[in-house]
Amino acid sequence: MENWQDRTELLIGKENLKKLNSSHVLIAGLGGVGAMAAEMLCRAGIGSLTIVDSDKIQPSNRNRQIPALLSNEGKFKTEVVGNRLKDINSSLNLRVINEYIIEEKILEVLSLANYDYVVDAIDTLSPKIYLIFNTLKLNYKLISSLGAGRKFDPGLVKVADISETYNCKLAYYLRKKLHKLNVFSGFKVIFSPEEVSEGSVEIIEKEKNKKSRVGTISYMPAIFGCFAASVVIRDLIE
Repeated sequence: MENWQDRTELLIGKENLKKLNSSHVLIAGLGGVGAMAAEMLCRAGIGSLTIVDSDKIQPSNRNRQIPALLSNEGKFKTEVVGNRLKDINSSLNLRVINEYIIEEKILEVLSLANYDYVVDAIDTLSPKIYLIFNTLKLNYKLISSLGAGRKFDPGLVKVADISETYNCKLAYYLRKKLHKLNVFSGFKVIFSPEEVSEGSVEIIEKEKNKKSRVGTISYMPAIFGCFAASVVIRDLIE
């Protein structure tokens, strides 16, 4: 009977698959990018995952987020994604943190394990900066997802050091804040330099932790998530 990881082993070899099986990855944020990254890492054979998010699935998530189904609305993303990951690999060592992580909580999460990689899929600037800064202080490998919103062409998505980003508003604000913390380079990001269309963002007042609603197409966050997973996997086995 075929083992579910046989095809992965055929591509990368037994020893590299063992490396993935023994690796622990932290994924902060389970939106369109983070949930896809988590699933691709799980399917590739990562043996231990820690997933972090506090949000529940909303109707507006359905245009782009893997766990967002009518039957899942109102459920916590960590619950839905966690169940899905265990249904892919029942042997997965999974830690679920159903909290909004800021400052002290980020430090606590980063101290829970000796992570082999950290995936930053947070879309709010302040906790994103705090996670990046403290991940680098701990010398963990890091891939950070920048703005998939307002982007349309998957052929323009790039992976680069943060210092090499351009024409991405989130990258601009991130660099500006990190420069004040004396961080100028040293971690990879996923970004797109595609020109964005005017009128694809809406200012909102009432939603928790968010000040704007950004137009997003179904496939772009998923592509960013796949890029994140590919960076993690290739770095771990290379």
